Amino acid sequence: MSVAKKEYKRVTVKSLIEMKQSGEKISMLTSYDYSMAKIVDAANVDVILVGDSASNVIAGHETTLPITLDQMIYHASSVVRAAKRALVIVDIPFGSYQSDSKEALRSAIRIMKESGAHAIKVEGGTEIKESVSRILQAGIPVMGHLGLTPQSIYKFGTYTVRAKEEEEAEKLKSDAKLLEELGCFGIVLEKIPAKLAQEVAESVSIPVIGIGAGNGVDGQVLVVHDLLGMTHEFHPRFLRRYMNLYDEMSAAISQYVDDVKSRDFPNENEQY
Repeated sequence: MSVAKKEYKRVTVKSLIEMKQSGEKISMLTSYDYSMAKIVDAANVDVILVGDSASNVIAGHETTLPITLDQMIYHASSVVRAAKRALVIVDIPFGSYQSDSKEALRSAIRIMKESGAHAIKVEGGTEIKESVSRILQAGIPVMGHLGLTPQSIYKFGTYTVRAKEEEEAEKLKSDAKLLEELGCFGIVLEKIPAKLAQEVAESVSIPVIGIGAGNGVDGQVLVVHDLLGMTHEFHPRFLRRYMNLYDEMSAAISQYVDDVKSRDFPNENEQY
């Protein structure tokens, strides 16, 4: 059943809560640079996530752990300059908030002041309660992230589905309620059973965005490079590729090389 959509000139935290209340699904994509963010924003995506996945898709690292706070601020600044409608959320990178709530606040303040972003996202539940509280008390909007939390990959040892067992599922539900009670405006649930994700979404009043968490949540997020098929070695079940840019871009670049070698480019109409 389609839901009547309210038009938003600028999406805010309040807008996302209104979308949940009205039953309108929330669209969310990553971006890490001005040019991509401008395209994503013009397509009316509701939320742009400047994800620490930049560590993987932009810098080529195996995990999200190596990316620094300065690098996240650089990427976020580029995206903010492009986004005219979307809400821009920035991941606080690994090591910038987990151990010390004062450091967490300093990191969040730097992101907000230096990039102009609208909110930050953190991974974890009870373990980072103090950090979340301190950031929220400073008036900075916070989105939580539960389930598969990539910053903890060495603890898990695998990217397989999380919270399949009852104990972990109960903790996830408890953490979701805690994040809501602390004042988070939303939660990302990554790679957990669809039934559990729907249960969580129905149990809280704040929006729940899924990635590999089924269709019973309030919205979806994907890495834009995966959606466009720029990456081609990553094949999780939850990913729908809307294009195959890897092959198209490879063919175009190969053609360019051939045209230069054969002296076909530039032709008479392509020079001064």
